[in-house]
Amino acid sequence: MAKHLHKSFRDEQARSLLPRYLDREIELEHALGILKIGRSLFFALLRHFRYNPSEFSIVYQRQETTRKISPEIERNILRELRVEKAMIENPKIKLDTYNYTYLRDLLWDKYRQKVSFPAIIKRAKKNDFYLCLSKRKAHDRRVLTNYIGELIQHDSSHHLWTPLAETK
Repeated sequence: MAKHLHKSFRDEQARSLLPRYLDREIELEHALGILKIGRSLFFALLRHFRYNPSEFSIVYQRQETTRKISPEIERNILRELRVEKAMIENPKIKLDTYNYTYLRDLLWDKYRQKVSFPAIIKRAKKNDFYLCLSKRKAHDRRVLTNYIGELIQHDSSHHLWTPLAETK
């Protein structure tokens, strides 16, 4: 199925095909095969052609840009990114990345604004809120023990897990 009919055919070609279908010179399936479109789009074009054959055109210009978000959504994204940045820069809180999925969900829950995940990342990069993933050292999976069956806990933490905890 052709997504953009105006890129595959000229107006004259479509204008010559539709009257031939109306005059029953060609069958519906043949017209659909030539235009490479479905029945619903074909009949929508046919309706427009019947309404005004001399002004009929398959060429169109987009009225608005499709990849644009409103200034209000933009402000809310930046507001929430600033909150995240403040948490990341706080030495008492152990964070090293932004959670962009959380931001997307927060924008929906708090403001009822639907924003795509890549749109948030794009604004984060543009406004210096983006954190690259750090190169992590490969985890050593070998467990060093003195005896068979001996188990040593080796997943301890080096930072304060809760604000109420007194030791690390």
